[in-house]
Amino acid sequence: MEASRIIRGRETGSSVSAVIALLTEHTVLLYFLYLAVGAVLGQIRIRGVLIGPAAVLFAALAISAFDADLALPEIVGQIGLVLFAYCVGVNSGPTFFDSLRRGGRAIGLVAITLLVAAGIAIAVGKALGLEPELVAGAYTGALTNTPALAAATEQLDSALPTVGYSVTYIVGVVGMLWAAAAALKGKTEPKVSAVPEPEPELVMLSIRVDADGLPTLRELIGEYDDKIRFSRVRHNRVVSVATDQVVPEPGDVVSVVGPEDVVADVAVRLGHVSTLHLELDRRELDFRRIAVSRSAVAGRPLSELDLLNRFGATATRVRRGDIDFLATDDFIVHVGDRIRITAPKTRMEDISDFFGDSEHAASGLNPVGFMLGIVIGLLIGLIAIPLPGGAKLSLGIAGGALVAGLVLGRLHRTGPILWSVPFPTANALGQYGMLAFLAYAGSTSGSKLVAALQTDVGPRLFVAGLVITGFAALVLRFLGPRFGGLSGPTLAGAIGGSQTQPAVLAFVNDRTAADPRVSLGYALVYPVAMIIKVLVAPVIGLIG
Repeated sequence: MEASRIIRGRETGSSVSAVIALLTEHTVLLYFLYLAVGAVLGQIRIRGVLIGPAAVLFAALAISAFDADLALPEIVGQIGLVLFAYCVGVNSGPTFFDSLRRGGRAIGLVAITLLVAAGIAIAVGKALGLEPELVAGAYTGALTNTPALAAATEQLDSALPTVGYSVTYIVGVVGMLWAAAAALKGKTEPKVSAVPEPEPELVMLSIRVDADGLPTLRELIGEYDDKIRFSRVRHNRVVSVATDQVVPEPGDVVSVVGPEDVVADVAVRLGHVSTLHLELDRRELDFRRIAVSRSAVAGRPLSELDLLNRFGATATRVRRGDIDFLATDDFIVHVGDRIRITAPKTRMEDISDFFGDSEHAASGLNPVGFMLGIVIGLLIGLIAIPLPGGAKLSLGIAGGALVAGLVLGRLHRTGPILWSVPFPTANALGQYGMLAFLAYAGSTSGSKLVAALQTDVGPRLFVAGLVITGFAALVLRFLGPRFGGLSGPTLAGAIGGSQTQPAVLAFVNDRTAADPRVSLGYALVYPVAMIIKVLVAPVIGLIG
């Protein structure tokens, strides 16, 4: 019996060794195994919370714990990180800089939190008898920042930061996942929003005019701060496209599009809600959702397209992703947008040709602008800023790609080069890049995590990680609304950005159906969080 158990044990051991040998020899197979296992685990719900893409990290940690050779090449993580950061920047660029002017309090809160967390790390490290280099690594792991780990390792000339990082990394991810989930469930609203909220749900009403002496439709739009659009006017039983110069008269019926509460005010201002539904009268006018697929049209404001003079048409709504935006004159259209057009039936085909109206082309990628943008980002990441003491600071590939994406996403286009990327395409590429990075990060930490936990240092580092992550998570969750002006999805995204953690962003995007406020909050605080961590981590090792 004993002999048979020994034989079975040897057979089992040899089988495991054979599998490990197979996976280490075929890196592509190993890579997609991490993604596949993570995808399966990601469908599991814990207390109603879907683990989601973050499961790739946990799968890679668990599998790589068997053998250090199961680590993926660094280039896998680098490419994934660049794709992820650039796509987040491009998607957030159009609104980021407007938000930046109002988001100073949120940025300041994150900066103060990270600096105080550094002081707490030093104090906890001394209390637990940890070497300063280990504490520096624990800080980078608890706040999940690989560039900060690299800076600490290089400037301290020690491998100890990596040990601290590997033990506390999982604490940092799980802790901030909790904080982000709590932010989404929270009911605390900020007194003043730090970032603009997306368009509320838009409605259309047909309003019968009762009032006399009304101004033009353009002047009425100005009275309501550009929050409404008129699409049709019925005058003397004839329905026509609403133009800016039309003066509504008693007995007319007008179609108004805008947020429900604003449209209700317009109805009271003009008269009352009509039983007629002008959009149903399609004898002369028609309406369609038309996809923007021509690059020559993209990156330009609607006013510049001059739809009324070109085609006798008007645009009322623009659908981007899963959200409808009001078609204001200054709204810049992107490839992949779907514009709601009201126009004479005879001009619909001309309008369709003008925008392209190809779903295939609308979801495609402009390779010139995309690749040039990434190259620019990588070059920005290489710029080294001298610091006192001979040290240097650089944004790295992730920070450089994010900055480039934000700026170029804001510019939309430069001459013939189109920088903007269709929202669904950027979202898909960014998600893939994030999964690649998570697979790499987990695969390089699994064996180190096991080794550290087998010594008495492991539990002490774990406690340090809990304290550092717990402090940052609690401060951001509860002070974010009150002092940072953040709420809901924006706060959850900012928590991920303060952690510089793609797993948190992926988790929140999954739970909010990629609400654009999530990426906006992430991008708002990510750069300052990255810079502070890279600067502070080596200092902890020197003075801790």
